[in-house]
Amino acid sequence: MLTDGLHTIYLDSRPVRNPQTKVPLSIPPSKPHLATAIALEWDLLTSAQQALRAHLIPLTSIASRAHDLAMQDAATASSNQASESTAVHQSRTIRDDIIMTLIPYLDTDTLLCWAPPTPKEADPTTVVPSLRDLQARVAEPILSYLTTNIWPGVQLNPSLDEGSIFPTQQPRQTKDIIRGWMTGLNAWELVGLERAVLAGKSLCVGARLLCEWSESFADVRKALGSGRHHGIQRFGIEDAAQACSLEVMWQTGRWGEVEDTHDVDKEDLRGQFGSAVLVASGTTQA
Repeated sequence: MLTDGLHTIYLDSRPVRNPQTKVPLSIPPSKPHLATAIALEWDLLTSAQQALRAHLIPLTSIASRAHDLAMQDAATASSNQASESTAVHQSRTIRDDIIMTLIPYLDTDTLLCWAPPTPKEADPTTVVPSLRDLQARVAEPILSYLTTNIWPGVQLNPSLDEGSIFPTQQPRQTKDIIRGWMTGLNAWELVGLERAVLAGKSLCVGARLLCEWSESFADVRKALGSGRHHGIQRFGIEDAAQACSLEVMWQTGRWGEVEDTHDVDKEDLRGQFGSAVLVASGTTQA
């Protein structure tokens, strides 16, 4: 239901509230799909006690985090005008914490952690791509998209040198550029990015997924629309999940899956990416 221009989810006559602030949870008017999904999430609960389990209401949890951040961002803008330094410091807490948490993922990014090179096959006529070849093949279009359209000119290096077990640090300039980019994201985008990065352990994959579905990047997608016929493909939940779990897929393809482990992780990863897409996307799409 739209209340004062915002979507509000009601349980009978009572609105769903933000667990932290206890105020009614409001969803931006351009995100009716997220509001509908939250309503369905609550419809599936069979008791009031289940509402206390965050894993049973994941969309409510992520929307509440974005709602908290949006309120703090609004307070920051207001307090900046009034020069209230205490309020400014408090309003930056969630945003600063998210960015400080995500930046280190660049040094151990799943998309940039490639297997060491393998010696050539004894039989040169046998063409079997190595795990490293597959990783490079999957990473290249994602990194190309980001370094061309989102972070122009940044340098992203593979995280592991040959024969080393210690990750290679990404250049400081790269981190500064990406930190500035994250600072400019709105609350719903930043929280969606956070969910995607924590799920896939990859800032690059999370950023690529965000840029494909966020409202703010609709102009970028529109500008690249004609390029769909020149090798630029859409990037969805399945693409993100495969990019983040390529090594697991390689290993299970050779040795098989562990029941109730690999299959559960597979579905959970896609669910996490799905919630990130829902919280960042909206009806303002290209």
